[in-house]
Amino acid sequence: MKANLIEKTPSAHPHQMLIKSLIQTPLTRNTKNEIVYKGEKRFTYDEMYKRVCKLANALTEMGIKHGDTVAVMDYDSNRYLELYFAVPMIGAVLHTVNIRLSPEQIVYTIEHAEDDAVFIHSDFLPLFDKIKGKITCVNKYIALSEDGIAADTSLTLEGEYEEILSKQPDSFDFPDFDENTRATTFYTTGTTGLPKGVYFSHKQLVLHTIAVAGYFSSVPHCGFDQTDVYMPMTPMFHVHAWGFPYVATYTGVKQVYPGKYIPEVMLGLVIKEKVTFSHCVPTIIHMLLKAPIIDQLDLSKWKVVIGGAAMPKSMCVGAMKHGIDIIAGYGMSETCPVLTLAHVSEDMLKESHEAQADLRVLTGKPMGMVELRIVNDKMEDVPADGESTGEIVVRAPWLTQGYFKDNKNSEELWRGGYLHTGDVAVMLPNGDVKITDRAKDVIKIGGEWVSSLELEDIFSRHNSVAEVAVVSSKDDKWGERPLALIVLKEGEEVTEKELHSHAISYIKKGIMARESLLVKVKFVDEIDKTSVGKIDKKLLRQKYAL
Repeated sequence: MKANLIEKTPSAHPHQMLIKSLIQTPLTRNTKNEIVYKGEKRFTYDEMYKRVCKLANALTEMGIKHGDTVAVMDYDSNRYLELYFAVPMIGAVLHTVNIRLSPEQIVYTIEHAEDDAVFIHSDFLPLFDKIKGKITCVNKYIALSEDGIAADTSLTLEGEYEEILSKQPDSFDFPDFDENTRATTFYTTGTTGLPKGVYFSHKQLVLHTIAVAGYFSSVPHCGFDQTDVYMPMTPMFHVHAWGFPYVATYTGVKQVYPGKYIPEVMLGLVIKEKVTFSHCVPTIIHMLLKAPIIDQLDLSKWKVVIGGAAMPKSMCVGAMKHGIDIIAGYGMSETCPVLTLAHVSEDMLKESHEAQADLRVLTGKPMGMVELRIVNDKMEDVPADGESTGEIVVRAPWLTQGYFKDNKNSEELWRGGYLHTGDVAVMLPNGDVKITDRAKDVIKIGGEWVSSLELEDIFSRHNSVAEVAVVSSKDDKWGERPLALIVLKEGEEVTEKELHSHAISYIKKGIMARESLLVKVKFVDEIDKTSVGKIDKKLLRQKYAL
């Protein structure tokens, strides 16, 4: 067999796909576009890059070197964006710490990741005062504050972020190195047991960025291009805010960072800064749709991608009634994360909100370079008939190659050479994917499988329902029965029997298997959420197992 590898002349540059490449485009074409923090601080791309260089100089002066790990605990801010670039660009690893974890879990993730330095917002300094004795690996602490003044703490600080940057030169010669170098790591709590570390290389993040940018620029609606103004509503510690800060920087758009998630503040920024593109989990859009000021706002220019959990059809319709161009996307922590996006055609836009919502809530079609299959237990593809269910398995260039320092779970994740998502879905004849449940959330009634997501959608259509979660409950006769946990809208009065009758009326129309008739209804004051705002069904099953 003849070798057909390309030949390289000795003077050719072996270009590596590094994160520093993503910031080059705005520095040559969009230098005057702004990065805005809470509507109060504004930086052009030129100024932002100089701050990244200052930060790189500061890190180097502290002794942070190639291969070290730098953690950050902050709200969505320009500081976080600067850390997204400066840390990996010097060859170090950025650990985005989930600020909503318990103190014990925070200690575990910092120790497990072997963090050398931590950038901490002043709000979290009291926490570190209490847990510092349990942390053995960190030798540098840097404070982040809103006013440039570090709060009192018993930690020995290197200083406050703005103070440190002010002392550094605004240029830095960022090195070249192997594109397969680990750039980021963070921890997912979506599975049982201790948090699991996922990690991504420079090459993976660059490929994901380019693929997402290309994919969103090619869809007719809810697209993302250089005319947009971007504001994340997914925390920057959660899968790099789904990778969109990298995409936004690569395309050079105006970026708006809201700080803490306060509904009135976020909606105010959408109007004031003319935000056109955001993304979030369903609980965030639910919170915004409940905000009293929303009826006074024109949101007709706002596009929002919903991911992280299934979007109820009623939520989709409610958002559209406010003018929001809303669609579902799909991915997970282990996939960097974007895999699919729902598509809406021009013709479909002429249809009613209800008809559009049927498409907008779909998991959608895979983006380029994503090989997505729906398979049975034997890893055989199920028919694309919209009825046959199986697990989603994927391959793509940017999937985590395993769990950090966890060989057993890594092999389980990648069994058979495909990444196993744990999501149960059907494939429609036109290639659209529709997730019907998480494998662990499907309810088995007398040997028949019932989708908790489809039951949730039915209950959410009732005008009195604010939130709903359906979990399995123990049953002596059937083994399991569905239990619908309902939070009512403020001021609404409806009985459990009336809600049960509402669900039964849909089930009898053939929308779901008749085993769903066994669903029970229970009113609750609130529905427990995970640290990233998803419904915590594991905890709900423990609390309400009957």
